[in-house]
Amino acid sequence: MKQIIIILILSLILFSCKHEEEVILIDLKSEKSIIEETIKNTIAWAKDKDTSLLYSIIANDENYLEVHPSSNVVKGISQFKEAERFWLDSRFKHVSFETWDMHINISQDGTVAWYYCMLNDINDWDGQSASWENTRWTGILEKRDGSWQMVQMHFSYPAE
Repeated sequence: MKQIIIILILSLILFSCKHEEEVILIDLKSEKSIIEETIKNTIAWAKDKDTSLLYSIIANDENYLEVHPSSNVVKGISQFKEAERFWLDSRFKHVSFETWDMHINISQDGTVAWYYCMLNDINDWDGQSASWENTRWTGILEKRDGSWQMVQMHFSYPAE
């Protein structure tokens, strides 16, 4: 009888200590809307050269990664900030941008999102076109301190 009581007590202790997975409840439609706005703002900031908006989105760490259609790869926030000179130069003019075919996925725990879309980013440099047209744009965002941060972007041109 003593063994049965000990087994019951241990069973109760183990049962009460059982770790249950936390259920994350998010409004997917609302969250995807916020993510899409964040994605678009990584381009839209250039219209008014709003670096406050830009740096509220780009992950402020050296793990940030950005791959361009050319051979240019930006590794870390330090390299990203070096490119500011190009965008903030008075010869750079943001004209417009459009995205289409946007697909956004969110991880089960609601802390990571990845996306795919097409992009036309129309710009001028000193009166000459500096545009990316019909560009594939993919990326990864991470939710940090309640806001979505861009941690990786990749731009490429589809093979004809």
